[in-house]
Amino acid sequence: MLPKKYHIKTWGCQMNVYDSQRIGEVLQSLGYESTEDLSDSDIIILNTCHIREKATEKVYSDIGRLNKLKIRRKAIGKNLIIAVSGCVAQAEGEEIIKRAPMVDLVFGPQTWHRLKDMIKSLEENHKKVCDTDFPVEEKFDNLPELFDKNRIVRGSSFVAIQEGCDKFCTYCVVPYTRGAEYSRPVFQILSEVKQLVQNGAMEITLLGQNVNAYHGVNGQEEWTLGRLIRELATIENLKRIRYTTSYPAEVDDDLINAHRDVDKLMPFLHLPVQAGSNKILKAMNRRHSREDYLKLVDKLKKANPNLALSSDFIVGFPGETEEDFNDTLNLIKEVGFIQSYSFMYSKRPGTPAATMENQVLDEVKAERLQILQALLNQIQQEFNNNSIGQTYDVLLDRTGKKSNQLVGKSPYMQAVLCNDIGQEYLGKMVKLKIQESYQNSLNGLLVVE
Repeated sequence: MLPKKYHIKTWGCQMNVYDSQRIGEVLQSLGYESTEDLSDSDIIILNTCHIREKATEKVYSDIGRLNKLKIRRKAIGKNLIIAVSGCVAQAEGEEIIKRAPMVDLVFGPQTWHRLKDMIKSLEENHKKVCDTDFPVEEKFDNLPELFDKNRIVRGSSFVAIQEGCDKFCTYCVVPYTRGAEYSRPVFQILSEVKQLVQNGAMEITLLGQNVNAYHGVNGQEEWTLGRLIRELATIENLKRIRYTTSYPAEVDDDLINAHRDVDKLMPFLHLPVQAGSNKILKAMNRRHSREDYLKLVDKLKKANPNLALSSDFIVGFPGETEEDFNDTLNLIKEVGFIQSYSFMYSKRPGTPAATMENQVLDEVKAERLQILQALLNQIQQEFNNNSIGQTYDVLLDRTGKKSNQLVGKSPYMQAVLCNDIGQEYLGKMVKLKIQESYQNSLNGLLVVE
């Protein structure tokens, strides 16, 4: 009897990518095998994101296409389970099944560890299942101990250490879809990372909605993120440590000092500021001012002068004036972010900002976004130009568009291309001397030691 097949489509953040990997492990523990061929799938899971506007409609559009496949499979006597997981599933719940009756399973970010029971209930009772509770502790306690090698992408892997958010920024749905903040126990994280390293991971990225809010228990002691990073750095054969996403108001001195003391901690930090205007930051409920943020950046760069930062920006938040927007531009110039994500503000149902007065016109938001991105691109290009002549340790994690070309990540998360290099270097850490720079990448030459 041939094994059943599964396919997972993932939208959104790195936490969703991690969730999809663990969902795959749950399915593998049930005897399923992964496939990229939708027509060969016995279960297709849409792991969704609810951050951007119209995300829900995109999910329903995908469901409509999958229903045609479901009908074709039924005609030849085969079943297809359609499942929706992630943040849209959490937000919409039973409404998804009502609106799209071809969907069989709906489960939120905190319940996918119960997928085995959901599938069993579906097959035995022939009743659709919706599970959107928030048992986050139970989820991490009941994961299959597979630590599948598929999670290690050419030497790099994600590890979730913290979930949820208690900050309630006025534009954000995460507290409603991911729940309250929860930190995994230290022993779980250390066990997972050690197993991943044993399976070939050289680089670990620690994940959390507010990753530096981590306060995991180790016996009777509570560890901060900085303390955890120091312990992880003692693991032999682990070469690199990263973490994301950080909340500025909770970057403590212990974490700052880790950037000074821990060589394995990469000199690149994603530290979302969202805006440079104190008025807008207050309206966003960000809990830090422009001045707070700049003082924090100064402390970080004093701890590690090689540190570079990336950030997130929302353009056209309700009430944003030209003066507010210029404050953001000036902040960008002062800090010099080497990479960034920037978006036009979009209303998310159920968030306070969606009902605020003084909504900014779409055409104004679009114009401001263009100006902001031009500045960000200019600074990124300047940083890349300054990389020429530098020798970076690069983890080669994928093949390039050209033959005999590999691509990897620099310590600063820049994509680095290397030409005329053999496939035996794929998944390896090598030294590359940077020869050329582009807007979004670098070109390096292998340094033979």
